[in-house]
Amino acid sequence: MPLHGEGFRTLADFEVAGGERVPFSLVWYQSHGTLPPARDVERSIKDAEQWWRQWASECHLRGEWREAVVWSLITLKAMTYAPTGGLVAAVTTSLPERLGGVRNWDYRYCWLRDATFTLYALMIGGYVGESRAWRDWLVRAVAGKPSQAHILYGVAGERLLPEWELPWLPGYEGSQPVRVGNAAATQFQLDVYGEVLDTLHVARRAGLDADDNAWRVERALIEFVESAWQDPDEGIWEMRGPRRHFTHSKMMAWVALDRGIKAVERFGLGGPAERWRRVRGAIHEDVCRRGFDAELGAFVQYYGARHADASLLMATLVGFLPATDPRILGTVRAVREPLVADGFVARYQTHPEVDGLPPAEATFLPCTLWLADALALQGRLDEAREIFQRVLAVRNDVGLLAEEYDPREHRMLGNFPQALSHVALVNTARNLTRAGGPAEQRPGA
Repeated sequence: MPLHGEGFRTLADFEVAGGERVPFSLVWYQSHGTLPPARDVERSIKDAEQWWRQWASECHLRGEWREAVVWSLITLKAMTYAPTGGLVAAVTTSLPERLGGVRNWDYRYCWLRDATFTLYALMIGGYVGESRAWRDWLVRAVAGKPSQAHILYGVAGERLLPEWELPWLPGYEGSQPVRVGNAAATQFQLDVYGEVLDTLHVARRAGLDADDNAWRVERALIEFVESAWQDPDEGIWEMRGPRRHFTHSKMMAWVALDRGIKAVERFGLGGPAERWRRVRGAIHEDVCRRGFDAELGAFVQYYGARHADASLLMATLVGFLPATDPRILGTVRAVREPLVADGFVARYQTHPEVDGLPPAEATFLPCTLWLADALALQGRLDEAREIFQRVLAVRNDVGLLAEEYDPREHRMLGNFPQALSHVALVNTARNLTRAGGPAEQRPGA
């Protein structure tokens, strides 16, 4: 098709009759190089469709939500960088968490925190090869001194991800600033170590081939947590206010020690299990004493706070306490009362002195699904199913989810599509489909 330039646009004039197809292919190449050879577009489309259909057919999960799960797994596969196995949090930057607001972040990077959820989702689907690639990426990314581990990396393991703004761009629906890079890469987030240790423990339990290097990395991470668990951090929500003793972070430090102990007990790996048991016990006692508010009857966002945080729903999902423990029941109640809007769960009550940003954002879809998981563990399956169906209903026409949802404006917000939302969807579908889902398996030995 003849093309011509006009006003910095590339145009073509042509006619298409009924039943005809006119293929176009958009190709990028370096300007000093040569134009890549033309492809047979129709053949390429057919080959791609066949490949994806074959890949999707290998999904092990059956039941009423299989289609939703398959779409989410396809999304996660498509967001994975094949050469390294790294999975990006989203493929966009600066889509706002509040229209016209400043909570606009660059999510085109790989968060270690997503590893646990991603690994479970891939294993549930039966995708061992992808799981192994993600495990190998994880081990390579965190190699080196544990104190220098980052919470996020580039798809090829890049560590230098400086955050800067593009003032010449107006932003999505006037939401500025537009950002490139993410300053959270330099934060200290204690919970990440628990997520990484849980991920690698899951890999062993799932039968992935043994990796001596992975255990060396794990031992180094556990030893770092032993020395750092009493330090304040920025927390799971990457607060840009002062560091605090976030309760969820301490719980995940407990997970780090717990998974190390289980690696020694169940798999015979070498490590000072008795010493780790003492540290694990000290962390548990500290959290239950300083992170629990007896008057509120719930765990609180950080030591000394008077309000809950949706990340605390993870307490029972990672095995810190049983789902029916009165402290967990109280925490679920404390999350639902102030943080739920039209059935969707916000992350926390935004306060500038805590997160260093102007208040207000939409509800968070992964947290909404974590609530469904917690309720399922408590035997409240009807409530859990209702929440899950509500999340399914807000997907777009091709089954994609963003990071957040505004129940007042009835629209998704935040970067899109969001890997963590799709991972949570897969896990919750399995939790509600039959016993033995991730919510029950994660705490196990």
